[in-house]
Amino acid sequence: MKLNELYANRFDKKTWEKRNNLWRILCEEFFNRYVKPSDDVLDLAAGYCDFINNIAAPKDSTPRGRRIAVDLNPDVKAHAAPFVEVHNAPAQSLGFLDDASLDAVFVSNFFEHVREKDDIITILNECLRVLREGGKLLILQPNIKYLPGEYWDFFDHYTPLTEKSMGGYYILREVVKKFLPYTTQSRFPQFGILIKLYCHMPFAWKILGKQMFILAEKKGEVKS
Repeated sequence: MKLNELYANRFDKKTWEKRNNLWRILCEEFFNRYVKPSDDVLDLAAGYCDFINNIAAPKDSTPRGRRIAVDLNPDVKAHAAPFVEVHNAPAQSLGFLDDASLDAVFVSNFFEHVREKDDIITILNECLRVLREGGKLLILQPNIKYLPGEYWDFFDHYTPLTEKSMGGYYILREVVKKFLPYTTQSRFPQFGILIKLYCHMPFAWKILGKQMFILAEKKGEVKS
């Protein structure tokens, strides 16, 4: 099955609208603390562009940095906002981006779909290459430690990961073992005010959270 068919079958239009509202609030209340409007940002495996369409919207005359979405699914172009630069490309090959050209890379619910750990290492090194010194890598990822059975309910999940599955050339600045629920269709609050409250209530994360959040910072140049 092709990628566009797989995700079209997984989520209907109403679900995508709810997702976009959810991500708008998540960006406003949580992720915007890590990204400035003027930052150059990559959303890797962007899917339906929930993050990159909503992250760090400029206010007044604040300039907007580059917003880049990368995904193999050709439908990503139809969901990207007009200001988003879209590339249909594999995550392992970001050759269209210069070295040290970005301030932040966001990766959400992707690494579990990668078949080989060597490929994950390649992707992490590509992220490292395109990040500027001190640039941020933000990872949102199901934590198999807290859903050892449910993790495999999705046929296209291959690689199990926990919050400790990170390192290399990155400094870990923040590690949240339990942040968001496993899926947006699970026990996550669906009303705007409740989503806002959830973002500021870490004790609720410990109860409902099944996905981890990792903030890593580039600490050096790629070694040849």
